[in-house]
Amino acid sequence: MPRTHSPYPLEFRERMVDLVRSGRSPESLAREFEPSAQCIRNWVRQADRDAGRRSDGLTSDERTELRRLRRENTTLREEREILKNHRARRVPRYLVDEKPPVRLLSRHPGRSGRLLFGDAANP
Repeated sequence: MPRTHSPYPLEFRERMVDLVRSGRSPESLAREFEPSAQCIRNWVRQADRDAGRRSDGLTSDERTELRRLRRENTTLREEREILKNHRARRVPRYLVDEKPPVRLLSRHPGRSGRLLFGDAANP
């Protein structure tokens, strides 16, 4: 059996909030309908926040925006990590090392020099 219940339709929740505001108790509505009394109280509390009657939490629009921003933040962090890992594999070693490479010229004409990493004085 699932641990959570699928969300109730918006119209149903609004009707429950209206019934509580008209004087019915959440307990009597819970006995008559399926949602628990605490669930109905939560709906009333959130409806009051959305209407501006309460300021002790986030409105529904703010919650939606926060959820969207957190999802976007997670995506951006994942993308940054992917790019960082990709760059670490693709960057030549001399670009990552602290000291720049030093090209030693060959003493023989026609031969190219070697690329050394570190001090030129200590090859």
